[in-house]
Amino acid sequence: MLHSIKKMISGEVIELKQLKKIVSKINTLEDSFTNKTDAELKAYSDLFREQLNSGVSPEELIVEAFAVVREASKRVLDKRHYDSQLMGGAVLTQSQIAQMQTGEGKTLVATLPAYVMALFGKGTHIITANEYLASRDYEQMKPLFEFLGLTVGLNVSGMETDEKQAAYNCDITYGTGTEFGFDYLRDHMVKGDDQLVQRPLFYALIDEVDSILIDEARTPLIIAGKSNASLNLFPIMHLVIDSFQDDEDYKYYPETKQIVLLDNGADRLEAAFGIDNVYDSEHREFMHIAMQTLRAKVVMRKDVDYIVKDDKIMIVDPYTGRIMEGRTFSDGLHQALEAKEKVTVKEENNTQASVMIQHYFRLYKHVSGMTGSAVPSRDEFWETYNLRVTEIPTNKPNKRVDMDTLVYLTAKDKMKKIVEETQIYHETGRPVLIGTTSIEQSEKYSAHLYELGIEHSILNAKTVEDEAELIASAGQMNKIMLATNMAGRGTDIMLGEGVAELGGLHIIGTELHSSARIDMQLRGRGGRQGDPGSTQFIVSLEDELFHYYDEEEFAKYKGKVKTDSTGLILSPNPTKFVYNVQKVIEGIHFSSRSHLLKLDDINNDQQKVMYNYREKALKVENMQSLIIDAMHERQSKLVEDLLDLNIDDATHSSIFNEILDEIKIISMLTSNEENRYASLDKENKEQLKTVLVEVYNNALEISSSTSTEDEIWKNIQPIYMEILDRLWITHLDNLHHLREGISIRGYGQEDPYRLYSFDALQMFNEMLHSFFRDVIRYYLQLNATKVEE
Repeated sequence: MLHSIKKMISGEVIELKQLKKIVSKINTLEDSFTNKTDAELKAYSDLFREQLNSGVSPEELIVEAFAVVREASKRVLDKRHYDSQLMGGAVLTQSQIAQMQTGEGKTLVATLPAYVMALFGKGTHIITANEYLASRDYEQMKPLFEFLGLTVGLNVSGMETDEKQAAYNCDITYGTGTEFGFDYLRDHMVKGDDQLVQRPLFYALIDEVDSILIDEARTPLIIAGKSNASLNLFPIMHLVIDSFQDDEDYKYYPETKQIVLLDNGADRLEAAFGIDNVYDSEHREFMHIAMQTLRAKVVMRKDVDYIVKDDKIMIVDPYTGRIMEGRTFSDGLHQALEAKEKVTVKEENNTQASVMIQHYFRLYKHVSGMTGSAVPSRDEFWETYNLRVTEIPTNKPNKRVDMDTLVYLTAKDKMKKIVEETQIYHETGRPVLIGTTSIEQSEKYSAHLYELGIEHSILNAKTVEDEAELIASAGQMNKIMLATNMAGRGTDIMLGEGVAELGGLHIIGTELHSSARIDMQLRGRGGRQGDPGSTQFIVSLEDELFHYYDEEEFAKYKGKVKTDSTGLILSPNPTKFVYNVQKVIEGIHFSSRSHLLKLDDINNDQQKVMYNYREKALKVENMQSLIIDAMHERQSKLVEDLLDLNIDDATHSSIFNEILDEIKIISMLTSNEENRYASLDKENKEQLKTVLVEVYNNALEISSSTSTEDEIWKNIQPIYMEILDRLWITHLDNLHHLREGISIRGYGQEDPYRLYSFDALQMFNEMLHSFFRDVIRYYLQLNATKVEE
């Protein structure tokens, strides 16, 4: 009763009634559309385009447009949209999130809103969780869209610029969120507008929306370039630090993954490298490499966080279990791992451009998404993205049985139970899917099963080449498959002949994840489209989840635990405890994302300003106006600094010297009179202001009088962007160091976000005016050289 009341308060019941009315109207049109010829059906696309261009909203077209797509799908794909799929499509067309269970055909659902929004002609992006799914969905749905007169493209990594431009110019483009995000960054690094690939961002339809907008939200997309850091130091540092011990040389806090170097560790570093004090400012880079090497040793785990393949460290996505192609750990951590695993240590990268997933998708005019596990994060979707979540009922009643979670005291007892359960279900002929949280864990269970002579297959980042074949066979009778989170999203496991009669696929979860949504995804592999199936999580108090929980609270609970002879915890209520721990960890991660978002809001605002300057330089017909703007900005700033100048201020001398330097250089470049202002009175602010304005007016007169056809304006464009890019890269590095110290500053009873905002703005303004200064001088130098010729 209470749940029903809550749903009514949230408006969900009302919305479902409205959706059912829409579906009823679509259904009444089905017979009439069945009788239309292909040509008549295709003609609707032009009609809908005209209506949208005349101001009709997408929601007003839903009934007829969905009827057209459904009929076209029947003819082209031999697939008819269910009523539940039409409901999901209606929610997505209204820029909301549709929660739809596994097996409900979300790939087909996407065709409905994608068709309507693509008719605007501004580009519809269908975002999937990985390139395998993007390619699959593109191939499957392309014939339908082309039948309806729309062009369809695929955007994946490794494509050439012209291939990407062609993909983005299509009405509908499939790809991953990371690749779309990287293209956005690359577009703001190109040297000519003919190299741009993206159009203004219009509509994004995100499959597995919680994975992309929440799970990946803490990892920024970064484009990096080669830095000059010493590569030789990493292998040597690893040799020294590899013998360091916890509580002796360093202290590790697993709940936050923080490491503190202890005095003994510092002494050992000083002795090994002949350094008097490792904390001296001159050893800043040395200490950075030392701490990243320590992090690689203590925090980062092979076959969990990364794998080693083809002489490379390859990152494993913790949420999908897949390799993150083309991605590297930043800030020297990747090099530290290469040294640890004894593979070739490659040049370290420094950040040239970055964007958080949250901010990238906020750039779209319209965003919608679908997933089987959005409801647990309903509040975060609303607070961060202003997206509502609507639960869509399943097409057929859900027959899956979700059994109570079993909690064991030790990992050994847990494994014994998992193997026993696997054998029991295997003997009945039912297929079994064992979900693990890492490659390391899947291989551990695999070894145990092989010892017992139990045949099985493994799906993880190391066996990705066989993914399609493994998934295709996973629902067959007598099959056992061990899988990481790769099998948790976007994979439909079809039941083999006779399996439904036996009870369907049985799923065993070996650990609770840090998010209940990921557990929901694993459960969702079973019981698709009304199929029978069952799921059960079998966990232990030694699982990784509990490493992040409060030590005292955890010790209190363990002290009260009572078990049976198999190690199964009977009391205090084990399921209540473990799910409470999971909820606490989810809260920590939500706070972490909120923290990063607050900080990155500041960075993002600055990046928008920078990208605006860059876009103007890229697309402006003549650079003259931008140089004149820079002169006005620079002159105004210096005059303001001068008028605010306090003779008694400690910074007085540096500000005076900057203004005097500016006067001398601008004067020399505009009139070749280097020594004219050598004897200015530094305490006469009015005199300084008059001279400063005078030399800048001369510069403005020169730049204004130069013909807009002059070659000099073409020459200044690449210099303008090169200076902007170089200073921005340095600024990003400075912001990174500023962020590192924000938590410590928070202990001073001051709001760390306010402090960060203030300092970041001050740094940005300084960087911006350094840019104005440099670009003005380059322009005047070019002009002076031209005059001499």
